[in-house]
Amino acid sequence: MDGLFSLIPLIVLFPFAGVVINAFFGRRLMPSRESVAPGVIASLLAGASFVIAVLMAIALLAHPQGAEVPFFTWFSITIGERTLYVPWTFKVDTLSTVMMLIVTGVGTLIHVYAIGYMQGDVEEQIRKRVLWGEEALDFKRRRYSRFFTYFNLFLGSMLVLVTANNYLMMFVGWELVGLCSYLLIGFWFDDPAAGLYNSGAGKKAFIVNRVGDFGMIVALMLIFWTFGTLQFDEVFARAECMQTAPQAECLHILPAAEMGEAAAAEGEHGEEVAHGAAGPLTTPIELGALAVPLGTVVTVITLLLLLGATGKSAQIPLFVWLPDAMAGPTPVSALIHAATMVTAGIYMITRSNVLFAMAPVSGTVVAVIGAATAFVAATIAVAQFDIKRVLAYSTISQLGFMVAAVGLGGYIAGIFHLATHAFFKALLFLSAGSVIHGMEHGHHHAEEHHGGHAAHGHEEAFDPQDMRNMGGLRERMPLTTWVYIIGALGLAGIPPLAGFWSKDEILLDASLNSTLVYVLLTAAAFFTAFYSARQVFMVFFGQGRTEAARHAVESGPVMTIPLMILAALVVIGGAMNLPFEGFHHLGRWLEQSVANAHIGGFNPTVAAISTVLALIAIAASYLLYGRKPLAEGEEDPLRTTGPVFTFLNRKWYWDELYGLIFVTPYNQIGEFLSEIVDWRFWHNFVHDSILTRGFNVFSDILNRPVDTGIVDGAVNGIGRLVYGSSYQLRRTQTGYVRNYALAVALGVVLLLGYIAWRFLT
Repeated sequence: MDGLFSLIPLIVLFPFAGVVINAFFGRRLMPSRESVAPGVIASLLAGASFVIAVLMAIALLAHPQGAEVPFFTWFSITIGERTLYVPWTFKVDTLSTVMMLIVTGVGTLIHVYAIGYMQGDVEEQIRKRVLWGEEALDFKRRRYSRFFTYFNLFLGSMLVLVTANNYLMMFVGWELVGLCSYLLIGFWFDDPAAGLYNSGAGKKAFIVNRVGDFGMIVALMLIFWTFGTLQFDEVFARAECMQTAPQAECLHILPAAEMGEAAAAEGEHGEEVAHGAAGPLTTPIELGALAVPLGTVVTVITLLLLLGATGKSAQIPLFVWLPDAMAGPTPVSALIHAATMVTAGIYMITRSNVLFAMAPVSGTVVAVIGAATAFVAATIAVAQFDIKRVLAYSTISQLGFMVAAVGLGGYIAGIFHLATHAFFKALLFLSAGSVIHGMEHGHHHAEEHHGGHAAHGHEEAFDPQDMRNMGGLRERMPLTTWVYIIGALGLAGIPPLAGFWSKDEILLDASLNSTLVYVLLTAAAFFTAFYSARQVFMVFFGQGRTEAARHAVESGPVMTIPLMILAALVVIGGAMNLPFEGFHHLGRWLEQSVANAHIGGFNPTVAAISTVLALIAIAASYLLYGRKPLAEGEEDPLRTTGPVFTFLNRKWYWDELYGLIFVTPYNQIGEFLSEIVDWRFWHNFVHDSILTRGFNVFSDILNRPVDTGIVDGAVNGIGRLVYGSSYQLRRTQTGYVRNYALAVALGVVLLLGYIAWRFLT
């Protein structure tokens, strides 16, 4: 089994190989518009990574302590007594393997789904641009292969993040997924109708995440300066050592696994190295000229890590980028929201559980931020009409549950919900993509058969994602309807689906540790069930409210088969960690690598409250949307609440608030710097008035008085002197021999006279 661990580099190399193949050869692999070779290659390589993840899980069954597999040394720099040693070493333990299985398993299904979805999406863009023949084929070759190049890069980047054995390599993956989100969210940056919005959404995601990444960078600097390393196990071992020993004595201590069992048991700091050791946090830590208590340093580090998590995992105050991420193609939304990127913050906090256990203040802040985010996002989702935007705010809310769980120390509950959420949220997003796909087909059919101008590329404005344009799709798209209902019930936390078990475990942890967090999460669970049911009733029940809905078509097998697999996982996925003795499989698994993990139980009261509230919310949604489905042109019943609906529909005015505080001042400052400082001052005044005019004046001085007067005058004077003298000498050249003889005679006389004068004197 040890030999299986040596295969771990392939889990990253496979998707990166897909990047290379599709980037350089993808276009050549598409001889026609029907070809899907780039998608097939990307999906096969993603599937190969999933196989490696399964092999790692099998290897861990025999060797639960895991392994670290070196790939190569990135760099090693000595700074004083500390050496910044950063290898690319793969960490295979139970936590990283859970993440690998989720990322590659769900990611592969999304890749397969994208083969069919992007066929239709690219054709839709060709239709918008009115392309024909070779021009259309060239467009599809470029965009289809480019999409799967980015898709494989996204998958590989997330795998770099979750397999790293140190903070800096994890940060490399952290930044790469941020880059990929920018590339994929703004993928249709040149869409004739929405290109500007799409590119702006990509930039928004990139910029907002940079704010959180600044916190991560500072946290990494503090970790290295405090603990002398960025290797996970060494950081945690030294952190626990420093609780009872001076910093200098702990800077070279190794984790128990590296010291050997005997050394760990009998060594000088054996007790301090053991995971879970608790001690005073007043040990002074030298930060330059300052001596700061260990507890304060760790609190600052963990709060900075939290800032990074609020960016990647879309928590207050940095969650505003995620709803706009819906600008990307639907498979991108599924990959970001279900399998990659947004789960990075949850993984990072769980991986850093030793540090967070030493900083209870940070844990409280994490839990409160997570609970507040869950509540705020759930209320916003209630009043949205875009089918993907509802799911986007749902993701933010569910991430809030996970963040609250890990903040309270419920690391197993957080990872459990991360896994079940990957199942039902991938299912919901991909099902939403199937709905959008069907609506677009229905719209084109209606346009072509009802006197529209689709054939000429002049279709009327139509939003296939607006739920008010849907209705009655259960008759047109029965398979998508049923899998969507399963995903919605899983999201709502209805037993015995997977979402019920993971959400209940989080609510139980909250009820035992924080009344505020429990109340906020319970309220969020109520609204979650309401908007889930509202979405189902608006989209699938009643009669079609537009011609597009009345002519929608079911998606093909390449899209529906992944939906059925995910629906099955939503139904049975909770079995991985049922809260009964002997069924805590995920909990026992994660105990091997999460030092402060604790296995939750089952509280019938907490479970009953959440279930009853969910059923009440579904019943309320049925009364508003199911009993009398919306008719064409009918207003949403929630609009009767007036300003409350407007407040929620406008997303608590978060965008307006950020626009007032950040965006508008930033744009004004940018305009001031551009127009006043750069253009008027620097260009017009400094460049034109001072530099250009000064140069011209100085040039005039050099040109007229100096160059023309002195230089040219001197040259011209010499010329005139030569010309005058030569003119006079020319007069002596008469051409007569007698004149030349006379000149010679005069010369002889003068020469004899000079000799006589010299002789006589």
